[in-house]
Amino acid sequence: MAILGLQGLRGGTGTTSLTAALGWALQSLGETVIIMDACPDNMLRYFFNDSIAHRDGWVRALLDGKDWRDAGLRYTSQVDFLPFGQLSVTERVNVQVLTPILNQAVDIVQALDQKRPNHWVLIDLPHDVQPWMQPLIEACNHMLTVVNPDANAHIRLHQQVLPKHGHILINDLRIGSHIQDDIYRIWLQSQPRMLPVVIHRDESVAECLAAKQPLGEYRSDSLAAEEVVTLANWCLMHYAGIRPGMEQSS
Repeated sequence: MAILGLQGLRGGTGTTSLTAALGWALQSLGETVIIMDACPDNMLRYFFNDSIAHRDGWVRALLDGKDWRDAGLRYTSQVDFLPFGQLSVTERVNVQVLTPILNQAVDIVQALDQKRPNHWVLIDLPHDVQPWMQPLIEACNHMLTVVNPDANAHIRLHQQVLPKHGHILINDLRIGSHIQDDIYRIWLQSQPRMLPVVIHRDESVAECLAAKQPLGEYRSDSLAAEEVVTLANWCLMHYAGIRPGMEQSS
């Protein structure tokens, strides 16, 4: 189907919560999804009711000499997720230890895609630039760069190189914020790769993490959840391609 990477323009843009929410929205539309956490923070799993004491993940498995496939977990019949795994303080600061393991991320993504070619593979990518990241970004069929509409992001969009095979997704747009409205209007004129879908600020996004559920499962009637479903439909139209039994419109 498609390998879709989501990456924040900087930290704190809400990329992890959006990745979980988009996975849930896709399965609500009848799709099957595998969600992979590529962030050492190992936070994605909490949206899928994982225990804080659970340390397993694909990186943890490889570091311990185990099979990364055993780290995969099933949330519903249509949603599987692959945690990053919990690292020790020494492992997090010792890049020389982690680099050979992290370099295997591309092989894992390709294995997931080949095993279930009709599934979506969503990847929650860290925002910071690391040598092992570029091959993983290139392995994605499409990329979504998640931004908050503020001055910080406006500056970064002019000085950071974005993936060529991606779009810009605005998250946490505040209704009634004059500065955000001004920046949003500027981007509409200056950012040709900006998605026509935006996700507004919604208290349900913060609440769903506390409830350990994807946004759409926790509050399907919330504004942000409905907007993520719109995003999922957009992804189906533009990223999924032509499926068997479907004719391409003229």
